[in-house]
Amino acid sequence: MAEQTEKLLKRRAANVPKAVFNVTPLFVKRAHGAVLVDVDGKEYIDFAGGIGVENVGHCADAVVRAIKDQADAYIHTCFHVVMYEPYIELAEKLNKITPGDFDKMTMFANSGAEAVENGVKIARYWTERPAIIALDYAFHGRTMMAMSLTGKIMPYKYKFGPFAPEVYRIPAPYCYRCPFNLQYPSCALACAEYLEDYFISTVAADSVAAIIIEPVIGEGGFIVPPNGYLKRVKEICEKYGIVLILDEIQSGMGRTGKMYASEHHGVAGDITLSAKSLGAGVPISAITGRAEIMDKPHIGGLGGTYGGNPIACRAALAVIGILEEKNFLEKAAALGDKVRAELDKLAEELPIIGEVRGMGPMLAMELVCDRKTKEPAGDAAKKVVQLCYEQGVITLSCGNYGNVIRTLMPLVIKDSEFEKGLSILKSSLQKVQNEM
Repeated sequence: MAEQTEKLLKRRAANVPKAVFNVTPLFVKRAHGAVLVDVDGKEYIDFAGGIGVENVGHCADAVVRAIKDQADAYIHTCFHVVMYEPYIELAEKLNKITPGDFDKMTMFANSGAEAVENGVKIARYWTERPAIIALDYAFHGRTMMAMSLTGKIMPYKYKFGPFAPEVYRIPAPYCYRCPFNLQYPSCALACAEYLEDYFISTVAADSVAAIIIEPVIGEGGFIVPPNGYLKRVKEICEKYGIVLILDEIQSGMGRTGKMYASEHHGVAGDITLSAKSLGAGVPISAITGRAEIMDKPHIGGLGGTYGGNPIACRAALAVIGILEEKNFLEKAAALGDKVRAELDKLAEELPIIGEVRGMGPMLAMELVCDRKTKEPAGDAAKKVVQLCYEQGVITLSCGNYGNVIRTLMPLVIKDSEFEKGLSILKSSLQKVQNEM
């Protein structure tokens, strides 16, 4: 192992808890676009994007300028004590671009988990109901309510209970592993219709404040709900006065080739949550929703010391400016088409790939030991991630079985970088395939 990395690993082991996990043993020195350079000078092509945070690329020039300009003016006053224009400007912008043909309001927090916590608080206040429904395979964060909503025990929930009460869970629209043993479209969206029975057997509809759904289920395996699913869930929510919270924390800000993944589904959430790529690495999250819902809680009921920090707001405004530039989202969509075509080719060649799925450039491959049995190949996925790292590509696995390889490369990745990274990913998959 290189000298500087080894020294830092020793310091890390002595001073940082092991529970704060690391995918790779790398320490970054600098990054730009889709390339990282470690402390020993080795370059890596980034197919992880800081777990979906760097859609506009590492250290995008406009974002860096915005951060520096704001830091020269003022860094923090706490919006609750002394207000500032960047908070208002960013709220105005998100109210405009977030899906939904209705008046909106936005508040800010620091992380995706905080966005989830606040979305739940607001929905409960509006409806005066206690229950929240989440999906199997969901990931909504690591704070208490967010962790309670998350649908995976290890490592997120194991021994961290008891969990928040009044959290209920329904099957995810996971067509590759349909919980109802049906096939789309002959299934008639049984996973959505199941809600009606659930209200009879498990929790009364008039006790449910909100249903929270990721338009593309991220950490759970890049699961894309089938056409019509979100629309049907929205209809059921409207029927019973339930708030639909769309968690766009990973799928938003251009990740799917549109500003928000829900645009592909033609559905607007009553509350939409944004984070990750909103700040391009500066911590910020947004809770955007119907004005009447957002404005319901009493004065002082929402907020936090750092929420909507001015530097973070200026960074987010710069990110949105980049995303709104001519052809940026079109180029992102084209990247998605290119990635999909290449992954589909790999799936034709390699039986280890059970399914390629996703939306736009937010794509993944589910690895299996056998295509007929669909036995998850979690160990194989770990080996692929390790082999890619050894050859200079940072990639990530996900899914409840740890058997899904996902692509979260910055949307500004160069063709040469993408092709090199894909070649390494392909060779890694082939090697693992041959060893099985």
